[in-house]
Amino acid sequence: MYQFSRSIYRAIAPYVVPGAASPERLSSHRAVLGECEGTIERLANDGRYFAHPERSLFSSVRVHVPIASQARVYRLIESHLTIARAYFRLQAMHGVDVDGNPLQCRATTRRGEPCQRAPRPRNGYCPSHQHLAEAADSIAGRAA
Repeated sequence: MYQFSRSIYRAIAPYVVPGAASPERLSSHRAVLGECEGTIERLANDGRYFAHPERSLFSSVRVHVPIASQARVYRLIESHLTIARAYFRLQAMHGVDVDGNPLQCRATTRRGEPCQRAPRPRNGYCPSHQHLAEAADSIAGRAA
């Protein structure tokens, strides 16, 4: 994860305006780096529920970038996050998370403990809990 966040930061750092300060009184570069790291961490750990990471990251760093460079910065963020997403999907297909630990089913047992079985890459549930994925899909379909 570290490589992805630093890669995004190195790509957009030349466009960051020095001297502009975030509300926390950090320098612009530190604030941008923190936003990049936070976005990649959330994408890696909670990617299913992070609908538009490009928009989220761009909206938080755009205050540190001049208007003339904002389109270029958005494209850089978009391309780097596309690569990161593909890498995280590849890791999931091999049955490991971004830290190299084996994946576990997203469901819990009747005792309230996490299910220990290996999930299918498509939806994160093991064969015993596929009905939970189908129920979530039908609820999402009705909401749309």
